[in-house]
Amino acid sequence: MLMLYRAYQNQADLISPARLAAQYMAKALWKDGTERTMMRRMAAQFEVFSRMRLTHTRPDYGIHSVVSDGTEVAVHEEKTLISPFGTLLHFRKDTDAVHPPVLLAAPLSGHFATLLRETVRTLLRDHDVYLTDWHNARDVPLWHGGFGLDDYTLQLIRFLEAVGPGVHMVAVCQPCVAALAATALMAEDGNPATPRSLTLMAGPVDCRINPTAVNKLATDRPIDWFRRNLISHVPWPHAGMMRRVYPGFLQLSAFMSMNPERHKKQFQDMYSHLVEGDIEKARTIGTFYDEYLAVNDLPAEFYLETVERVFQTYDLPLGRLTVGERTVNPAAIRRTALLTVEGERDDICSVGQTVAAQDLCTGIRPYMKAHHLQAGVGHYGVFSGSKWNAQIYPRVRETIHAAAELNG
Repeated sequence: MLMLYRAYQNQADLISPARLAAQYMAKALWKDGTERTMMRRMAAQFEVFSRMRLTHTRPDYGIHSVVSDGTEVAVHEEKTLISPFGTLLHFRKDTDAVHPPVLLAAPLSGHFATLLRETVRTLLRDHDVYLTDWHNARDVPLWHGGFGLDDYTLQLIRFLEAVGPGVHMVAVCQPCVAALAATALMAEDGNPATPRSLTLMAGPVDCRINPTAVNKLATDRPIDWFRRNLISHVPWPHAGMMRRVYPGFLQLSAFMSMNPERHKKQFQDMYSHLVEGDIEKARTIGTFYDEYLAVNDLPAEFYLETVERVFQTYDLPLGRLTVGERTVNPAAIRRTALLTVEGERDDICSVGQTVAAQDLCTGIRPYMKAHHLQAGVGHYGVFSGSKWNAQIYPRVRETIHAAAELNG
């Protein structure tokens, strides 16, 4: 598999000059000749071709201000804690108002945490927001060692401790298992930074329930197949040279293969909008794909352990999940409010898989538990888009603020 990544890198290097030339030509044509239909078509072709590319650098969050308590305030990114595989990023608001601190646990699943940009922006209205900003594994030198599912869980604990007592945690998708495990371990230890509330959104807590195509793919083959066929070594000249990773371009290919016609149509629509002069609609599509095509390599240990322990052997719901030598006991959670959120049309994490956490957390009293099933949304609609803002976020905010008052 060393050759797979090398072949991908060679192809990317060969095509890069053509894409740069297309980018230059698109800008030149838009500037000098787009009043004619033929020139607009040529410019649109160059523009679309230049945008159909993978990148490996985290995009900017671009959150410079937010309306909070009815006033627009500036927002500054601050690195609260830096580790080899991730940074605890604080979106500090220029305000004296005191809002509940929230750690947003982002997935480590082939994209950067900037995929949660809208989630962050919405949470900032009423909260003091921190984010797990995971690094690209191909940029992490080999001497920093591995990073597995246990390491992810323990890193969440360190991040929560860095934020301090009174913190709340919101986990989106893949990290729901690690977030629940971290909360259980901290509750068992009486850690003062144990989250006051835990919101699990569209996460694979129990993948035995309503298996999706993603779940079936994970169970159709033994873990050794994934190790042999999907793990590669980072090639020269990257800082993480020879590190074993699950390449982000493979994960992206898997995601896109689930809806190939949809992605094809999006780029066709982008071309049509450009030709017709509807620049704003074209920019919206382009901005989405700038984010979607920015890929993040996963440490091999984390990917393989997640596939095996979450999707194949179901360690958490069967009571067999361990972190180091400790068995995770969700029943130890007693003082943390729990909210689970699912999307009716989610084809990645289906209805029932996240709400399963409610039955595992037997130590939480019923009045501190809630579940929200959002009609009419797929996976990404759970944490972005109009229904997230208008219907899901109010439930999240209510859970956080009620738990803050209860424990205050």
